[in-house]
Amino acid sequence: MPNYWLLKTEPSVYSYADLEKAGKTVWDGVANPLALKYLRTMQAGDLALIYHTGDEKQIVGIATVMRGGYPDPQADDPRLAVVDLAPKKKLAKPVTLATIKRRPEFADFALVRLARLSVLPVSAAQWKQLLALAA
Repeated sequence: MPNYWLLKTEPSVYSYADLEKAGKTVWDGVANPLALKYLRTMQAGDLALIYHTGDEKQIVGIATVMRGGYPDPQADDPRLAVVDLAPKKKLAKPVTLATIKRRPEFADFALVRLARLSVLPVSAAQWKQLLALAA
């Protein structure tokens, strides 16, 4: 069974549509120690929700981790890590942060509690609930 994650990106820099167009990418640019810990924990086959930050503030798609966390080959810092991602599916209906915050079942969701973190774990129950909201 895969682990579930949420990855944040500023859509003007790199959007889910960019991932679909490219077909795969190296997910890099993460510097926060806790976010890096989560990134290094990812394994091939895990699934990640792609969340657009900025003006959008919504989950827009699902990606598959093709290669789990490994040292960033572009960085001189061995603490920095990356993963390889491929697009899986654009959500039929984006799930906004406002919708998530209104729902009591997401009160302990890392997206609500740790708003500034760019890589977050998602529980299996939360994953299921989020996909139901996107249907």
